[in-house]
Amino acid sequence: MSNEYFQEVLNDFEKLLTTEIGYDVIIYAGENENVKEFHAHSCILSTRTKYFHTTFSNELAEKKNEKFIFKKSNVSPELFEIILRFIYCGRIDLTKSQGPEVLKLLILVHELNIQYLISYIQNYLIKNQDEFLQQNLIGILETVYQHESLTDLWDCCLEKICNESKLLFESDKFTSLKAPILKLLLERDELDLDECIIWDSLLKWGLAQNPSISQDITKFTKWSKDDIKIMERTLHGLVPLIRFYHISANDFLDQVLPLRKFLPKDLFNDLLTFYIAPDRKPNVQLPRQSKFIYDSILVEHRHFVIFASWIDKKENSHYNVKNCPYNFNLLYRASRDGNTVAEFHNKCDNKGATIVVAKIAISEQIIGGYNPLYWESSDSWMSTFDSFIYFFTDKRNVKTAKVGYSNGNKYSIGNYRKYAPIFGGGWDLQQFSNGVWKCHRFENSSYPKIDGSPTEDFNVNEYEVFQVIKK
Repeated sequence: MSNEYFQEVLNDFEKLLTTEIGYDVIIYAGENENVKEFHAHSCILSTRTKYFHTTFSNELAEKKNEKFIFKKSNVSPELFEIILRFIYCGRIDLTKSQGPEVLKLLILVHELNIQYLISYIQNYLIKNQDEFLQQNLIGILETVYQHESLTDLWDCCLEKICNESKLLFESDKFTSLKAPILKLLLERDELDLDECIIWDSLLKWGLAQNPSISQDITKFTKWSKDDIKIMERTLHGLVPLIRFYHISANDFLDQVLPLRKFLPKDLFNDLLTFYIAPDRKPNVQLPRQSKFIYDSILVEHRHFVIFASWIDKKENSHYNVKNCPYNFNLLYRASRDGNTVAEFHNKCDNKGATIVVAKIAISEQIIGGYNPLYWESSDSWMSTFDSFIYFFTDKRNVKTAKVGYSNGNKYSIGNYRKYAPIFGGGWDLQQFSNGVWKCHRFENSSYPKIDGSPTEDFNVNEYEVFQVIKK
């Protein structure tokens, strides 16, 4: 049969929602003044959803005047209409719904046990509502935690937190985490944070749960016995999840030892033995490890996955740590290897594709470029459509990232022995032999102007060059 015939069948079923011929179910959705009455058919509802099938089979529905009555005060009429239309004809359009409404819809279809929609809406949120997820990670985690089958969204939120651990653990929102969620996070191996920061964050979380206690942890020695006991109870079961053995001796001395009363006695005694005699280290958890390894003092893994996305020209759907297809091997660091043209060429020539990362002096701005070919000292130019230059207005906020690809003219990449990186014959981005960087626009320009990037000579505090290697 043709697709046109199937579409006609679906259209006919959809018409039942408006014609209401033979309906035997009345559903009231919403509450107070925002209540709408829907008419439906028990045979369709019970066939299409497990929730209604169970309800009708076990005769659990209220009945009045030969009509089944359902009251859904926790569901807005708008959301229920979306679900009802899907039940009747399999059609759903989420493009006009905002993130919070889509999440509410997901919880509703979970309660109704509509398996296809559970999977579909989770994938929609993950692929199309990244900003909403990023800004509401804690609230979403706590919502999803109560619904075990929402595993895709749960895993997505956990991955985002592991990828951006610092943004969450050092934010004001961290202290609002529920204890079970915090416990699950502290158990993760992939948290990309120094263990001492995790310990400090846990202490701040504990204090926030007890506003009657002094919020200055440095005044701990002046706390009453009752305050200490309250804090111990709050942190019970969480402190052992901190991987103290991977905290430096100095940090242990300054930030853990003074607060030893919060640690179980056995744990503290083992730690004390270890820091006095490291060769007696007991069988402990391994250090946390990011799934993405990098060696940069300028940028973090979140920047590298953006670089990888630009390399593959995925401007609107970035890779994440899990699926990043490239490794980035540090070839050159100006402060380590010497900020000279000769050392740049010595370390970077004939190493294949590379990406340059430079931090503009007295700012949080990052600028650089990608050479998909190679560097050399041949005093010549190379053409490519795959190179790009980029700019971060603020490296702490990856949303400020902008990129511009080469137009493919013969001046895309410059290989001159008297200069370090050269992107574009119009001095689109390059470093001169005196260490000054230029980002000008002339007739030989190979790259589009990036809004906000420098238009005059500028200095950098540091710059690095990474070899890009396909995994």
